Amino acid sequence: MKEHYHRESWKIGLAYAGIIVGAGFSTGQEVLQFFSSFGLWSFAGVLLSAFTIMFIGRQASKLGYRLNAESHVLPIYALFGEKLGKVVDYILVFFLYGLATVMIAGSGATFNESFGIEPWLGIIFLIIAVSVTLLLDFSKIVAVVGGITPILVLAVIIITGYNMMNPQIPFSEVNDYADITRTPTGFWWLDAITYSGTVLACAFSFLSIMGSEATKHRAARRGAIYGGLVILLLMLLVNGGILSTITQANEVALPTMAMAQNMHPTVAVIFSIVILLLIYNSVVGLMYPFLTRFTTAYSKKYKLLLIASMVISYLMTFVGFVELVNIVYPILGYVGITIGIALTVRWLMNKFSKKKLV
Repeated sequence: MKEHYHRESWKIGLAYAGIIVGAGFSTGQEVLQFFSSFGLWSFAGVLLSAFTIMFIGRQASKLGYRLNAESHVLPIYALFGEKLGKVVDYILVFFLYGLATVMIAGSGATFNESFGIEPWLGIIFLIIAVSVTLLLDFSKIVAVVGGITPILVLAVIIITGYNMMNPQIPFSEVNDYADITRTPTGFWWLDAITYSGTVLACAFSFLSIMGSEATKHRAARRGAIYGGLVILLLMLLVNGGILSTITQANEVALPTMAMAQNMHPTVAVIFSIVILLLIYNSVVGLMYPFLTRFTTAYSKKYKLLLIASMVISYLMTFVGFVELVNIVYPILGYVGITIGIALTVRWLMNKFSKKKLV
């Protein structure tokens, strides 16, 4: 029984991490913009962000379990009430879809830089793979999303480890090359919190559903903690790798790909496949809650919305990957911060007041 509980917790945790480490994270573009561009202060930002992600993710998963949530609607209404909840609900859904489009655009950039395939053709490959997966049963979707995460952890350890042991820039000189103008706000602590909000907004819907699917409350609770620990490890490694190659990272769209290239061209090809798998992961994790918000899973309307949303995403990717990261991520972060504050207030009320909330 105990072994089953731990296995279930890790399944939730790896799926949680798998959703987060999509196009922006696995390519290094998110970490560069929100953390590494602050130089050595970036490590303080990573720690603040990761612990926030763990705590808030835990609350979101617990709430999904308690409400037996089939989508994020019930948890959102429980946090904000029906009237304000509708506003937050539609804003969240809109930006979840926007984030999925960012991920899809990232696949085009990866296909192009790694294999010389035209971005539009690479995007079509990804869209077909995502569409087929979204027709599977939800438990199979969670298994697919979580199963790819350990591959990333291993790849990141190898690639970032090599670059940190063979730095282009000594860590003592990193601050001289870090470009703070690339950051959203210019304040390391605010960008760290904003990034945490982006993560929560990105994962809230999927966490709510995964929490409701858990057989035990503690599996839902600890699953989010385990996922947060994986995210912390990856953030520290990717940030360290980018800082060790900061001048190079400032010039490319895919900093982690450049790190893999520094090792060997073959490693870069292998890592590009890992990145594409992770982008696929994240798009699946974002699109399922979006589709089930407006339709019943696997119904005719579900399939029609899936087709329509993929076509629109394809057209939107022509804006460009880096530009979409700059536009969507900060705004989504503020949405997530709002949800995070509401979850924290709810936790405090349950912790210190006599009246307990569901």
